[in-house]
Order: sequence, then C-alpha cells, then structure tokens
Amino acid sequence: QVQLVESGGGSVQPGGSLLLSCGTSLTIFGLGVMGWYRQVPGKQRELVATINTRGTGKSFGDPVKGRFTIYRHSDENTVYLQMDSLKPEDTAVYYCVAHPGRPLGPHVGPPTGPNVYWGQGTQVTVSS
Repeated sequence: QVQLVESGGGSVQPGGSLLLSCGTSLTIFGLGVMGWYRQVPGKQRELVATINTRGTGKSFGDPVKGRFTIYRHSDENTVYLQMDSLKPEDTAVYYCVAHPGRPLGPHVGPPTGPNVYWGQGTQVTVSS
C-alpha cells in the first residue's frame, strides 16, 4: 500500500533547479515531520531537509543549506523541496519520509522505529 507519493525527479545540468513533491494522507501528513533524505550506493541515507507540521521547524543537511528550500501545503497534504544551484554531488535517490516528533539534525541519521514512512524514491541526476 503506497503511503507517500513522490514526483519531480529527473536530470538537470549543474546550476539548474528541480522541484520535488511528496503527497500523502491526512493522517500521515499530521504525524509531525515530513521531508527528504537521499542516498547514493555504498553510503548511508543522509538528511536533505525536513519540516514540522506547522512549518515552524526545519532541519537541513549541511551540503544543501542556502540552496534548497522546503515547505508544506496543508490543503494538499503535500511537502515540496525546491532545489536550486544543483551540483553533481547532489546526484542521488531522494526519499520522502514522514515520522513523528521533531526534525532530526543532520548528524543523527535517518529516523527509525514505528510510524516512520518512506516513499519509493525518485532519482535526481545532475550532470553536464
């Protein structure tokens, strides 16, 4: 059963932009936190950006600070990730996540345990 529906991945040249979106049910949207992690082969999944239910608390991975923006649209039960000034090192599979509690810091690792939901992942490729 699909809980999180992602869209917006693809290929772009360095310096370009992409907008990712992740929609879900009202119940999961209200869990507490939604956002994005990314992963490349051989490495642990790392934080990109997450945001709390009211949009007042956010957490960003160090490599994307100042380039990526995250926001949520409550009427649509959707969270968006605006990615600007993309670099080749941003190439990864991006996973939408929903979990209870507060946004986790970039050095904590991905959320685990019950009531943690992951999307199927969407590929983002940045190359010339």
